[in-house]
Amino acid sequence: MTIVGAAEFVPQTRELSTLAAAAQSCRGCDLFENASRAVFGSGPVGARMMLVGEQPGDREDVAGEPFVGPAGRLLDKALDEAGLPRAPVYLTNAVKHFKFVPAERGTRRIHKTPSRTEVVACRPWLIAEMQAVEPAVVVLLGATAAKSLLGNAFRLTAHRGEVLSLPAETKPVGGRDAKVVVTVHPSSVLRGPSQAREESFRSLVSDLRFAGELLDA
Repeated sequence: MTIVGAAEFVPQTRELSTLAAAAQSCRGCDLFENASRAVFGSGPVGARMMLVGEQPGDREDVAGEPFVGPAGRLLDKALDEAGLPRAPVYLTNAVKHFKFVPAERGTRRIHKTPSRTEVVACRPWLIAEMQAVEPAVVVLLGATAAKSLLGNAFRLTAHRGEVLSLPAETKPVGGRDAKVVVTVHPSSVLRGPSQAREESFRSLVSDLRFAGELLDA
C-alpha cells in the first residue's frame, strides 16, 4: 500500500466547492483505486454544527453524498428526535473513500474499517473542511472519527457526555474554538443486538440533544 498523505493534494483555499472538486484527484492513499469517487462533506458554509463519521459506505460511494444509506436514515431520525433539523448541519467523514472487501456471494461490497494510517493520511481534508465551515459544535460519530482528531489513545466510552476541545491545527488563524461532543456512529446502533437497539438509539439521541444545547450555551 502506498501512503503519501493528502496534504499535497489539498489546495490552500478554504472554499468548499473547490476543496470538494480537488478531493476527487486525491492519491494520498490507495483507497481511491477501488472506490467510485471521493465523498466529500455536504452542508452549508457557516453551519454551526458539524457531524463527522468514519467513511462513506456503499450507498454513499455510489451517490457521492455522505450519510444517504441506512445509517444516514437512522441519523436523520435521531437528529429529528433531538430537535436538530439536518438541513443546517454539515455532514462529513474522517475518510473520504469507501474501503471495502467483496462479499463471498453476490456483488454487495462489505465495509471494512480504515486503518490508522489511512485515517491520518486523509486528515488534512477534514481539517480543511473544519477551517472552511468553522462550526461552533462538532459531533464525532464513532471511535474512528473521534481518534482521527483527538488521537489514537482516545476512548469514546470514557468521554461521552463531556464537552471537549479540538487540536489547535483544526482552526484557521483567528478562528473560533469549537465545542466537541463524542457519541456512537449510527451504524453501530444498526449492527447491535436487536434487544439493545432501542437503548442505543436513545443514547444517540441524548448525545445529539446535548450537542444541540451547546449551540445556545
